[in-house]
Amino acid sequence: MAAGTATRVYPFMPGGAADGTRLISGAVVLSDLTDKPRFGLKGGGSAAWLAAQGIPLPAVNRIGEHRGMRVLRLGNEDILLLAEGVEATLAEIKNGWQAAPAPKGYSSWREEGWAWMRLSGARLAEAMSSLCALDLRPQKFGADDIAQTRVGHIEAVTFRSPTGFDILFDITASAYFARAVAAVAGHADQHRG
Repeated sequence: MAAGTATRVYPFMPGGAADGTRLISGAVVLSDLTDKPRFGLKGGGSAAWLAAQGIPLPAVNRIGEHRGMRVLRLGNEDILLLAEGVEATLAEIKNGWQAAPAPKGYSSWREEGWAWMRLSGARLAEAMSSLCALDLRPQKFGADDIAQTRVGHIEAVTFRSPTGFDILFDITASAYFARAVAAVAGHADQHRG
């Protein structure tokens, strides 16, 4: 590691805030994507700056796509870019934003302050119906919809991913969320037989 380079510690890593908390797998799988790159912009000028870069912005509470990234519009001037698998694309946009003069909004520190988890598995629908009061069935909640709601008793942003649901929430609640999902999954297993 080069001098002056910091290594980020994520919640479930050794030394992280949720170290020792088990991520369940089986009929319900909880995966940690917190180390995946993302970049959030907020405030006046955010939407205009992103649009000027050729990034198509969806309506509020909808998801768009740009060069392999998911573009989540959480508010008029609150946009989150998720770059799972397209890190270089996000780095290019982030570097351009840092070099740009104002108005360009400000970083909302989503890569620092939010955990990014994914729920999947054969009993996903049952688990999500216990974790979230919204009707998240495909006919009611589409692939490009965003819900800003409570999931597992935590204020969260959730949306469909190719294999399940992604959930973004305050990183300090990581261990609590993992335990809530494990409790719901265990409850579902007890009542399956």
